[in-house]
Amino acid sequence: MSLIVEQLGKRYGTTTVFSGVNLTVAPGEFIAIVGESGVGKSSLLNCLAALDDWSEGRISHAGVDLGGLSDTQRAHWRREHLGFVFQAFHVLPHLDVAQNVGLPLLLLGRPDTARVQQMLDAVGLGDLGARLPAELSGGQLQRVAIARALVHRPGLLLADEPTGNLDPGTAAQVMGVLEQQARESGAALVLVTHSTAAAARAQRVLHLTANGLQPA
Repeated sequence: MSLIVEQLGKRYGTTTVFSGVNLTVAPGEFIAIVGESGVGKSSLLNCLAALDDWSEGRISHAGVDLGGLSDTQRAHWRREHLGFVFQAFHVLPHLDVAQNVGLPLLLLGRPDTARVQQMLDAVGLGDLGARLPAELSGGQLQRVAIARALVHRPGLLLADEPTGNLDPGTAAQVMGVLEQQARESGAALVLVTHSTAAAARAQRVLHLTANGLQPA
């Protein structure tokens, strides 16, 4: 299920955030997008997730034109096909680790405790399912976020500065888990990062400017 972006542009009023963005990401491919602060990397990722509107161009995933979907249809598409890993983790503090990981399956109406445990084992948290988020370290919380993003087997995985709040050693461990799990699931992975170490793990590194994406 390829992600295809054609001549994508984003403006706020008369201010252009980016324009002319073209990108194709195949299933199982890992690309990193880098660029200066404020160039619109997170805005681009939000457009790819259909969380934000774009001003021009087209985004399609698995042949579905995301621009042609209603807000409700976009929400259903995200629920079924998208995994998103945030810098700030965004785990729910009142749910334990296993409940946080299983939330996407619950929203899809197909709870699966065995699948949740499989993902916890995969990210090295197999014995921590009953813990609350407050009892975990930052690196462990990011692993929870990765497990949650992949538990429903999405075709597209987006990661926005997933190591930004972590020390270098923990960041390397988290990136290893993210890369391995995305590869094993066959998801297309798009990483936005300031980290040269994280970007170096990608198969392709692209630099975002106001005029589009170029090889870094």
